[in-house]
Amino acid sequence: MNYRGRFAPSPTGPLHFGSLVAAVGSYLDAKSNRGEWLVRIEDLDRQREVPGAATEILKTLERLGMEWDGEIVHQSDRTHLYQDALHVLQSMELIYPCTCSRKEISDSSIMGLQGPVYPGTCRDTRYFPSEAHALRIRTHDDAIEFKDVLEGLHSQRLQREVGDFVLRRSDGLFAYQLAVVVDDAQQHITHVVRGADLLSSTPRQIYLQQLLGYPTPQYMHLPIVTNERGEKLSKQTHAAPIDVSDGLQQLVDAVRFLGQAPPAEIIEGTIASFWQWAFKNWQKNRIPH
Repeated sequence: MNYRGRFAPSPTGPLHFGSLVAAVGSYLDAKSNRGEWLVRIEDLDRQREVPGAATEILKTLERLGMEWDGEIVHQSDRTHLYQDALHVLQSMELIYPCTCSRKEISDSSIMGLQGPVYPGTCRDTRYFPSEAHALRIRTHDDAIEFKDVLEGLHSQRLQREVGDFVLRRSDGLFAYQLAVVVDDAQQHITHVVRGADLLSSTPRQIYLQQLLGYPTPQYMHLPIVTNERGEKLSKQTHAAPIDVSDGLQQLVDAVRFLGQAPPAEIIEGTIASFWQWAFKNWQKNRIPH
């Protein structure tokens, strides 16, 4: 099987070191396996998008010597594909409307992996109300298992640990879980290398892949970069943008974070020579768990 990987940033701000680590890890794993590396801009939520951020992200990747294959894909151009997938799931009678507010769910739920578990309040609804409503998918309590390259075997029972989850929000926006599954299948992604903050989302995505008849990629979840307070680096935690004027040092720091051991003299070279070394010496068994 030909290797097809991807990097899928959200344009909510410039690249910071945490997102660089994910980009470098996915890029190295693809290119060291003589595979393709695609870039997808996950811009479904236009309210969170920072104007010009997508262009700035691509310029940063270019200045760091990272070369993607094919055209850049924007999720905002692909809503018809997500709607088609939703129709398939609706034809299987797995989708139902939900008018519950976040407070109502929080007040009546137990806590799960990522917050309150939806208690199924609207599960037996047989009509689609005129007021704003989300669309949820029915889950089951069978174990969904997968083997992560770094983290090993993972098992999750969606109904008790997550609950029926949203595929289309009440404001009409498609949820990440559906969009990423459709995109990975449509782009023939074979390997997903991303941050470990998405590890617990993977069973939901595998569930949708199984229902839609899509293949399941191989997953590798990289360690998360945190600040001195133990918080994941993000726009919300005021992560500093990548300084491309010192791009070589940033790349060296990224591979060191991923457990690689570049020689001291690599910092005296060029970005091109860094990548030549990195492609030849990438060892994912050195990545910290």
